[in-house]
Amino acid sequence: MRYRTLSDGRTTVDVSTLCLGTMWFGTRTDETTAHAILDRFVEAGGTFLDTANNYNAWGEGYGRDSEDVLGRWLADRGACGRVRLATKLGAAPKDPALPLSGTPPTNFQGLSAPVVATEARLSLQHLGVDRIDVLYGHVDDRETPLAETVGAFGALQDEGLVGLSGISNVATWRVVEAREQAARLGVAPYAVVQQRMSYLHPRPEVGRTDVATPDLLDYARSTGVDGRPPLTVTAYSPLLQGALVRPDKPLPGGYDHPGSRARLAVLREVAADLGATPHQVALAWLLGGDVPVVPVVGVSSVAQLDELLGAADLDLEPDVRARLDEA
Repeated sequence: MRYRTLSDGRTTVDVSTLCLGTMWFGTRTDETTAHAILDRFVEAGGTFLDTANNYNAWGEGYGRDSEDVLGRWLADRGACGRVRLATKLGAAPKDPALPLSGTPPTNFQGLSAPVVATEARLSLQHLGVDRIDVLYGHVDDRETPLAETVGAFGALQDEGLVGLSGISNVATWRVVEAREQAARLGVAPYAVVQQRMSYLHPRPEVGRTDVATPDLLDYARSTGVDGRPPLTVTAYSPLLQGALVRPDKPLPGGYDHPGSRARLAVLREVAADLGATPHQVALAWLLGGDVPVVPVVGVSSVAQLDELLGAADLDLEPDVRARLDEA
């Protein structure tokens, strides 16, 4: 395993370069299996865990299933302090009796100051910890003034309840404005942005805000200098739920186009040449880019995790990377 430092210019959090996503823990993945996956991840040197306050509330869960599984594992293993926890808030339904909706009429909690303050404290209780290392706004909330949202996250950091704050599913211009707003308020800026990112690229779509764009990566590259605090990009769904390797799983919306099929062919050729799996190469491509990204990987078995762990120390030679980039 390798490690990197996340920072907002004030606070630092050291994490493993692979982050374990726990979305289905407690629902699709039973608790015994989830604990075995967590044990193996930590045994392999993994330290970065990712969850949210609403996972699978749209299905067979109640939202905090994953946080509760993590909390029980942390207590049972005495793992507090040995791992770094990221969770998210703001995308749970405001009215649980109605369908979740991010379009008018909206039905999600949003990122108002009361929601941020209340939901963060509830996450602390469910996880059984006194500090969340990275707290994300799960979905950008354009109905709440940025100053209110940024100020609420900053207040949690000032209290010591949160290490770093971040945002997910957001347009790049909103990230920039939020960080500028933080400077005006004198609070810590967003240090992490979590977006959908994979070796495959979706078709460009006006108004789509869940994808890590070249502009976002270019902005992240420009940070970490005087007057511009560091910004790290983390990537969810880096393996497109298995669609990179499973012919029975169609590529998700926006990804199924001729360019994707061409890149998939090259990905598989490179993996065969290296004696690696397509998943390992796809993760190594993210980890070793000009702007290194932290992949958030989700698995349902220890065997799946063991495969993905092989990406942590897979370095792609420049000619191999160029072949992947140019596909």
